[in-house]
Amino acid sequence: MDVFDELLRGVRGKGAVFGRSVLWPPWSLRFTDGAYLTLILPLRGAGWIVPEAGEPRRVQLGEAAIVRGPAPFSFTDDPANASGTGPAPGVREVRWGEERPDAAEGDDELGGPTVLLAAAYDVREQVPQRLLRALPPVLVVPDEPDCAPLHAYLEGQIGGGRPGHQIVLDRLLDWLLVCTLRDWFDRPEAQPPAWYGALGDEVAGPALRAIHEDPAHPWTTAELAARAGVSRTTLAKRFTEQVGDGPVAYLTDWRMTLAADLLSRTELTVAAVARRVGYADAFGFSAAFKRLRGASPSAYRREAATAPVPDRAVPAG
Repeated sequence: MDVFDELLRGVRGKGAVFGRSVLWPPWSLRFTDGAYLTLILPLRGAGWIVPEAGEPRRVQLGEAAIVRGPAPFSFTDDPANASGTGPAPGVREVRWGEERPDAAEGDDELGGPTVLLAAAYDVREQVPQRLLRALPPVLVVPDEPDCAPLHAYLEGQIGGGRPGHQIVLDRLLDWLLVCTLRDWFDRPEAQPPAWYGALGDEVAGPALRAIHEDPAHPWTTAELAARAGVSRTTLAKRFTEQVGDGPVAYLTDWRMTLAADLLSRTELTVAAVARRVGYADAFGFSAAFKRLRGASPSAYRREAATAPVPDRAVPAG
């Protein structure tokens, strides 16, 4: 299994989590929904992403940007419009849970000077967060050959009324998000987590992939070392240098990450979750989970169940 694929499997758009805005200057969109990730894609023109903290970043046609939440941010034709020092012309608040207001004249056309496509991702799963937490507050990636064709195809799909239109758009946006993230982590300025780089290490890499392929297996340092073709001492030293934890500690942490997401599934008992992540009894699993997560599995499940679920209505556009 590709670890990158595994980690991003739970990051998906679901039903109208995107919006299109046709913008005429002066304009400023203020995103206040608190999404975990927001994908920004200019289909015409350009604009500035202005985060609450940090420098504005320009995004233009041929680029895609990802903003990591939950802090509000603005997308504007002029960073001064989003300074917050006073009323600015053309400011519009975007909240994904609110109905879209009546479109202004001309909004149904793609011929405006600036056309923005934005998609929000409410990432609650712990597995993808292991990768996404390494993202900067704002990243901008130029089109690469594998992602560029998506832009034109997305534009052609907007406004279509064919059966399955919404599903097609959702999946295209998922694809574009993954393309953008993959290209970002390949860039020299990216700072991926240590384990991400360790996947390519000739010693730590085989052990890491074995853990991810079968986390419920009762791995020992000796067995993982055999996978890497080195001694236990060599594996333990190299793995710790590359990842920051020893192989057994990493395995335990990864199992608890998987367990946190499994606990959100109410049809699974705590004992069933324990078995799925490699524990023969619920007591040992519960002790490990509480040690790493600060709460028992039952308490964690109750807290997750009471977390608010975001409305998936069409956003303001």
